[in-house]
Amino acid sequence: MPKRPDTLETVQLALELLRRIPRNRKVSAADLHVQLTNAGLSRDLRTIQRQLEMLSEHFGIERDDSSKPYGYRWKEQASGLSLPVLNEQESLMLALAEQHLRNLLPASLMKSMEAFFQQARTNLGPHANGKRGREWLSKVRVVSTTQPLLPPKIKPGVFEAVSNALYANCWLDVDYKNAAGKRKDARVMPLGLAQQGARLYLVCRYEGYANERSLALHRIVAAQASTLTFERPAAFDLQKFDADGRFGFGDGKLIRLTFRIDKEAGLHLLESRLSLDQEVKDAGDLFEISATVVETAQLEWWLRGFGDQVSDVRRAPVASE
Repeated sequence: MPKRPDTLETVQLALELLRRIPRNRKVSAADLHVQLTNAGLSRDLRTIQRQLEMLSEHFGIERDDSSKPYGYRWKEQASGLSLPVLNEQESLMLALAEQHLRNLLPASLMKSMEAFFQQARTNLGPHANGKRGREWLSKVRVVSTTQPLLPPKIKPGVFEAVSNALYANCWLDVDYKNAAGKRKDARVMPLGLAQQGARLYLVCRYEGYANERSLALHRIVAAQASTLTFERPAAFDLQKFDADGRFGFGDGKLIRLTFRIDKEAGLHLLESRLSLDQEVKDAGDLFEISATVVETAQLEWWLRGFGDQVSDVRRAPVASE
């Protein structure tokens, strides 16, 4: 006699499937199988197909069986699955997370969460009751401190391969073309992902090397996650990598920077300091600023951006502790 499935597991599977069935497009059993697997719910494809057949009989779910694979979606007049745990505030949080964390979460996780994002959008839609939450989305914005640039195009499949390998601590095979146009195939150890303005960078170690490098995702021609895993280096710290100025094209060298700046141009430095030990002296029409900073190319570009409003720039090395 076949083993009877656990009732709680069956109910959990049904709820997860109902959550992930979209309203404005169709999804196949195979797609839902991938979403559930990425979310940590391992079920075989046939079980999911049986559940979908049962759910389409008892809920307002449309099954398109005109061709294989069958497609499932909520019927136009169906209310869908609206669980009390996804209230207006949580819908707002998910909507903002989808906007601002899309490139900082594993692609597999984003795909597994698609039904929740869809439900959040529905809860905040023009025909829903979430008016204040919908208005809030138009009341907040992340603004750029530099000239806004359109993000460079990333080759199809690259972000998915990179983020999944980073998430699972798997070696990554890449075909990379540097800024000079030179292409090279390499196996790298993915250690971190950073968004700098409109660009995404992968921090990694090349196989056989112990130093970190940054690869621009838009320069990766192709990427494939290996099935081989690695032990993440305990000494690597992405926060320290950033603090050392590595994303600003530096090598972590600290200097004591001193310069003079017109008061009007330098007023913001009294509000947003260069460092915790920044010192400011009043010099008539100028401020004399002194701060310990990391020496980077980005720092040089920043200073040059002030033109003749900045003068008497001095740099003194800081002894390492």
